[in-house]
Amino acid sequence: MQSFRTEIENPIVEKDIIELERKIREFKEGKVDEEKFRSLRLARGVYGQRQHGVQMIRIKLPYGKVSSAQLHRIADVADEYSTGRLHITTRQDIQIHHVSLDRTPELWAQLEKDDITLREACGNTVRNITASETAGIDPEEAFDVSPYADATFKFFLRNPISQEMGRKFKIAFSATEKDTALTYIHDLGFIAKIQNGKRGFKVLLGGGLGSQPRHADVFYEFLASDEIIPLIESVLRIFDRHGERAKRGKARMKFLIKDLGLEAFIKLVNAERKALSQTKVNIDTTAFDIAPTFEEHSYTFDTILDATAFQYWKETNVIPQKQPGLFAIGIRVPLGDFYTDKARLLADLIKKYAADELRFTLRQNILIRHVKEALLPFFYQELTKLGFAETGYNKLIDITACPGTDTCNLGIASSTGIARELEKVIATEYKDFITTKDITIKISGCMNACGQHNMAEIGFQGMTIKSGKLVAPALQILLGGGILGDGNGRFADKVLKIPSKRGPAALREILDDFKMNALAEESFLSYYERKEKSYFYQLLKPLSDSSALAEDDYIDWGHEKPYVKAVGIGECAGVVIDLVETLFLESEEKIENASAALKDEVYSDSIYHSYAAIVNSAKALLLSAQQKTNSHATIINQFDEVFVATKKIELPDTFATFVYQIQQNEPTAIFAKSYLRDAVWFLQQLKTYRKEELTHA
Repeated sequence: MQSFRTEIENPIVEKDIIELERKIREFKEGKVDEEKFRSLRLARGVYGQRQHGVQMIRIKLPYGKVSSAQLHRIADVADEYSTGRLHITTRQDIQIHHVSLDRTPELWAQLEKDDITLREACGNTVRNITASETAGIDPEEAFDVSPYADATFKFFLRNPISQEMGRKFKIAFSATEKDTALTYIHDLGFIAKIQNGKRGFKVLLGGGLGSQPRHADVFYEFLASDEIIPLIESVLRIFDRHGERAKRGKARMKFLIKDLGLEAFIKLVNAERKALSQTKVNIDTTAFDIAPTFEEHSYTFDTILDATAFQYWKETNVIPQKQPGLFAIGIRVPLGDFYTDKARLLADLIKKYAADELRFTLRQNILIRHVKEALLPFFYQELTKLGFAETGYNKLIDITACPGTDTCNLGIASSTGIARELEKVIATEYKDFITTKDITIKISGCMNACGQHNMAEIGFQGMTIKSGKLVAPALQILLGGGILGDGNGRFADKVLKIPSKRGPAALREILDDFKMNALAEESFLSYYERKEKSYFYQLLKPLSDSSALAEDDYIDWGHEKPYVKAVGIGECAGVVIDLVETLFLESEEKIENASAALKDEVYSDSIYHSYAAIVNSAKALLLSAQQKTNSHATIINQFDEVFVATKKIELPDTFATFVYQIQQNEPTAIFAKSYLRDAVWFLQQLKTYRKEELTHA
């Protein structure tokens, strides 16, 4: 590890990487429990794959922004440590697969040379902050949301309140009322607004997809921009304290709001304000307000032979920017997969001719920004050479799909295989539909909805179907989802389930029916609402019969052998650690973090580390007594009942009073020192009790 220790200028990052290397070594030596190690590596972007012995690495790219140097660095890392394939996710991240666990610290160190992180790309953390890919260039936007997404990312990266929550937490920023960042399906969503000349946001709370999608509630119709980070911090504190920790399927914030009720949740959030490090956070937008600059390079391009094709490409893939004379170019990336050789050439192209910026999009595509109008023919020529000039950016043919059974442990049926087949159907049989913008097709390999299937006009979810004693891959068809705008959306209805091999036939039925019967200018969503679910159920019912499946029906798309259902352990979030001694060790680490933060005069962080240590210590003792520990609030209540009320543990007052000092005090140096002393004393009390308990057992 010494070889890269001195190469990293940021000591905090260096410590992070060295810690990962140490934990990998200890895990292989049997010194770290497997579940604890899983939690640690997930919070550092290292995710288990379906294939044994290799990892998926998720690279966290806030709001999808990438420079030429960063794209070159990602390509170099993918070639050195992986297979050279890059995968764009629906959260504007990049994933690379088939990485050896031992090499992940070195990989991370290489990425950090260009300010690219893995930290908190997975696990029970604040995941990548997403935003409209057109933020900063959209003629309809109230203002550029990029600096606000950037500030949120930086504020919560490594923040102690969001390191070990019950589950992941997702935040999105939309530039306009079209809600292109899908705020209504996020834990917290922000839509840019201007009120009385002041910047702010409509705030949405508690949305989510998965097996039980929930539409977010409106939290604020308008919240001033300097209040958004304190609000997020308050929400995260409550989620961390009250969120479910034992049952992963119920651990998202949407379930907490359902259990507490929206009013009670908001009351808890408002009560937390006193403990915050800052009540207002002004966000500097200066760096984002600077006009794009261009390098001067000569260029040549051949006469475009097919003027019709060029014009069609401009209509489907080129977007006028709010900056006069500049355009953005959308690159359709089928299934989000592209390779490092093309990535490098694209990186060179944007550096020389496009102000050195692109953004990965929520639909797994690439958006080049700041292209001069005179250069559009040249870009068309160069992108054509790379295979990046396929028409249909963000149109019907632009299908979103998660990796599914290709690499994911939770995949039930192939999502990428059926996506390829459906794209072929559209390209060859429905060319007149390619420009249709109001129909989206999204596919997920399981119910967790990483492909966002349940918010699309046409969605497919990987499942299985039985025929006698045999099992075949299947697709649940969902219809009628879509974005309605300004934080409103509609979740798709589950219509029926069909064998996977009948997916193309189902799409033909749906599109043919729409083409034949829709009113002029009627959108698919409006058509679906007019005809209703039962109509489409009857339309597709003949395809659902599984009584006499053909031999081919038992072979999933992209495979040659008969289907075998093989679902592993998912790692969408960390799991609970049930070892008492391990928890005590964790408490000691949290106390060390509290001491370091106190020394650095970051009092709010120190206080939260102390709080986490106290609750973690209590959890350890409750587990030894076989008590419930499914949320911080439950731990606090249970500890009072089991240990304080029975005088097994002596405290000056109730445990709740002892812990909730964090709510009653402002984050000052005096309180941080006092609370840290309390955390140290409390841990020692519990370790002594535990030792005596084991001695007399």
